[in-house]
Amino acid sequence: MVRRILVVLCLTVVMLFVGCSVSQEKLFNGRDLTGWETSGEARWFVENGNLVGTQGANNAPGDLFTTETYGDFLATLTYRAEWPCNSGLWFRYQSPRKAYQADILEYKNPVCYSGTLYCPGKMFLAMNEDKSIVDREGWNTIKVRAEGDHLQVWINGHQVADVHDDSTDSGKIGFQVHPGDQFGPMKIVVRELLLKPL
Repeated sequence: MVRRILVVLCLTVVMLFVGCSVSQEKLFNGRDLTGWETSGEARWFVENGNLVGTQGANNAPGDLFTTETYGDFLATLTYRAEWPCNSGLWFRYQSPRKAYQADILEYKNPVCYSGTLYCPGKMFLAMNEDKSIVDREGWNTIKVRAEGDHLQVWINGHQVADVHDDSTDSGKIGFQVHPGDQFGPMKIVVRELLLKPL
C-alpha cells in the first residue's frame, strides 16, 4: 500500500514538473521572426540572438506583433533600451485604439518611467514614478499578468500596476518603435519573451 502511494506521488510530481515546463512558451525563438508580423516602417531584425527594433528611414515608426492572439496569461520580457527611447510591450492588442502597453519610456508630463501601464484613449492606467527600479543601461525584466479585467505589471520585481480595466480581453502581443526625431537613436533589444497561459 505504501509503495503504491509513493508511486502515485512520484508520478504526480513528474506530471506537475512536465506540465510546468511545457506551459511556458518562448514567443521569440532567438533565430528569426517566425510567428511575428510587422506593421509600419520600423526595422525589426535578429542580432546575436536578440530581437532588435529601431526607427526606419526618416524616423519612421512601426510595430511587431505575434501572429497569434492571447487572452489570459503571464508574460515575462527581458529587454534593454538605448536612449532616448519610447517603446513598450503591447498586449491584448486588437487595434491602435484597443490595446494595452507596458511602456518602456521616460515620460515628462506626467513624470513616469518604464513599467507604466498605457491604454489608448485612457492614457496611463498606472504609472511607475520610481526611476531607481529601472536599469537604464542594462537588462530589465517586465512581467505582465492579464487575467479577466485584472491587469498587473512588475518591473525588476517591483509591482508598478494593479488595476481593473475591460478595454480589451484578448489580442496580439508585440513591440512598438515610436516616431519622431527625438527618438532617432533609440533601440529596443529583446533577449527573451516567455508566455504562460492562465
